Amino acid sequence: MHKSSYDKVSDFRQRFLSGKEHEPLRIVDVGSQDVNGSYRPIFDAPAWQYTGVDLAPGRNVDVVLRHPYRWSELPSGSADILISGQAFEHISQPWAAILEVARVLAPGGICCIVAPSSGPEHRYPVDCWRIYPDGFVALAALAELEVCEAVTQWQDAGYTDGSDTWHDSMLIARRPHLSAFNTLKADAKRWLRLTTMTLGAK
Repeated sequence: MHKSSYDKVSDFRQRFLSGKEHEPLRIVDVGSQDVNGSYRPIFDAPAWQYTGVDLAPGRNVDVVLRHPYRWSELPSGSADILISGQAFEHISQPWAAILEVARVLAPGGICCIVAPSSGPEHRYPVDCWRIYPDGFVALAALAELEVCEAVTQWQDAGYTDGSDTWHDSMLIARRPHLSAFNTLKADAKRWLRLTTMTLGAK
């Protein structure tokens, strides 16, 4: 993880979660393996429960997913906050992953996703995408998430660790509160989309 990504998630925590340190928030970090750092220290608060999730076991991984697009290990509505940094560029079908983000979020829950808009290929094990704000808005719309913010760091910010290479984009989006009927309808629509999109995917 590069420094600018850590700073962006820290800024999200400060702006959206400040004052909530004693609320029992469930925080899920997708793509959490500590290769060169993790976001866990950002979410170290007395009442918060942080769960690291990844496709492979390793440092900072509490839950290992068996499938990249069907996160059966994570119950629906089980996250108040879902974060994912420097992972979506490595997901072959991010449009499928965002549907699972929406499913795992509780109504009113917020996601914060950071991914590069530029930079060289860095396969881990694949490197598929660079994302601009409009791309994040399109993903959120597909999953019926309300966009709070979709931005890109277009200019260099003076980082000395190479962070400016990536010009990260960040999506902050919320799962809306809906009536029971509309929640059921939205969940069914997401399930149908996910099933159609990922037929045969591994």
